[in-house]
Amino acid sequence: MPRMTAARAAVEILKREGVTHAFGVPGAAINPFYAALKGAGGIAHILARHVEGASHMAEGYTRAAPGNIGVCIGTSGPAGTDMITGLYSAIGDSIPILCITGQAPTAVLHKEDFQAVDIAAIAGPVTKAATTVRAAAQVPGVFQQAFHLMRSGRPGPVLIDLPIDVQLTEIEFDPETYQPLLPYRPVATRAQAEKAVALLNAARRPLIVAGGGIINADAAELLAEFAELTGTPVVPTLMGWGALADDHELNAGMVGLQTSHRYGNATFLESDFVLGIGNRWANRHTGELGLYTRGRTFVHVDIEPTQIGRIFAPDYGIASDAKAALALFVEVARELDAAGELPDRSAWAAAAQERKAALQRRTHFDDVPIKPQRVYEEMNKAFGPDTRYVTAIGLSQIAGAQLLHVYRPRHWINCGQAGPLGWTVPAALGVATADPTAPVVALSGDYDFQFLLEELAAGAQHQIPYVHVLVNNAYLGLIRQAQRGLGIDFQVSLEFANINAPELGVYGVDHVRVAEGLGCKAIRVTAPERLRAAFEEAGRLAAEFRVPVIVEVILERVTNIAMSAGDIGGVNEFEEIATEPGHAPTAIKPLKV
Repeated sequence: MPRMTAARAAVEILKREGVTHAFGVPGAAINPFYAALKGAGGIAHILARHVEGASHMAEGYTRAAPGNIGVCIGTSGPAGTDMITGLYSAIGDSIPILCITGQAPTAVLHKEDFQAVDIAAIAGPVTKAATTVRAAAQVPGVFQQAFHLMRSGRPGPVLIDLPIDVQLTEIEFDPETYQPLLPYRPVATRAQAEKAVALLNAARRPLIVAGGGIINADAAELLAEFAELTGTPVVPTLMGWGALADDHELNAGMVGLQTSHRYGNATFLESDFVLGIGNRWANRHTGELGLYTRGRTFVHVDIEPTQIGRIFAPDYGIASDAKAALALFVEVARELDAAGELPDRSAWAAAAQERKAALQRRTHFDDVPIKPQRVYEEMNKAFGPDTRYVTAIGLSQIAGAQLLHVYRPRHWINCGQAGPLGWTVPAALGVATADPTAPVVALSGDYDFQFLLEELAAGAQHQIPYVHVLVNNAYLGLIRQAQRGLGIDFQVSLEFANINAPELGVYGVDHVRVAEGLGCKAIRVTAPERLRAAFEEAGRLAAEFRVPVIVEVILERVTNIAMSAGDIGGVNEFEEIATEPGHAPTAIKPLKV
């Protein structure tokens, strides 16, 4: 039997589980693992500048392609605690990432040794499993189980903590005979599919709510087929955006308090039946539940049984992987179609598209400083359907979701539940690492950008090109807007006169020079007519220099983006809506007035 250190066995398992990239920061307590990583070869490593950044890189890497599992690595103590935010973000969005940490020697655990912390206890609430391995012989089994857990049921992250003596201990392990465990996923029954489709058939104005579970299950093609067979309009959630192309005739737009479309909310309020697949009924999608549920029958399909009924009780629930359920739904629908038993829903679907043409927000403004709506209009012109958008949180994300267009699964990559500031830069690096052929465009407000901007240096060092659209109003815009209800505007302005960049006025941080100092390229735009040329130039610079390229857009200081404080029927538009075609030239459908 071959003998090797437990650290080397762990690396050999990573390779056989399909890992090709890892993101991390070495340190004394994890150096034996890094030695094994170097000795084994076959896994490219991206050196992050902050361990939280490494965890978000791993998230972006996972989210970019079906089957990917991002791996982040750090030493003992603060490295693990730094990665907690990434683990929280991953578990909130059902994203499998593997976090590997070093640990003090087993003999001194619980003796307040340097950088010795019970990271397994800290990480437990935000992982599917968190384990400190105290016996070297258990390392192969713990790693094998980790991948099994990450892939089984509702996907999610796992943390493995390796004391330094455990890493260095030799064990018997034969990598050539290693076999990954088959993941477990609940599967709907034929009877359940028949009942769900029968309930849909009985409705006059049904909708499908397509959640992130459809993306995770790689089930977008089945969703489109089922929607087309039954003539049912589809409402993607923020995490499910791209499951059905925005220009598909059955895409009814997004629903919610913030990241929603006027036409999406209007169509939902006209519906009488909702089939939710792989979604969580998140509060910013539903708003006040009384209005959301009133007069509607609900069927909920989710891979996690405890999600069914968590927010509200559906009329019928099915615990199933989204792909398995949709395959059965398609099978049943085909049979009903062949028998002529599917109702004609063309009028209902056409009504949804009529709203899509009539209920639009204005994007075309010529104001200086630039209004943010114009930025997204020009992004629609400059960036094509192959673009993978990456964004985190804030007014930039909300407005982007209202006004940008997404055409494919995994082309809107967003941290949904946790929403940590600073996520965007490292996540974009993870996405671009996973798919170096596709154009990656990140979107940040100035505060999100400043949180982990040091990771731009990792992009420069490892030659990971992407374009980062930075909309700068020197404000915590979303928090400022939320403070309106309290009648305050307190500690949310980032305004100051930068003595080294007087040309910026009160916009403070000189992001262009910061980005250039980190080895990247940057362009500043102050006039709307320069936006498209700047975006196109950024793409050329990224391709030529193989580094991140920042396009900083100087916005008007205050803009209130459309949203509701309570229910989906009460969205405050703030800005004027589109009343003529020139107001929304990049809308999916020409404005119908």
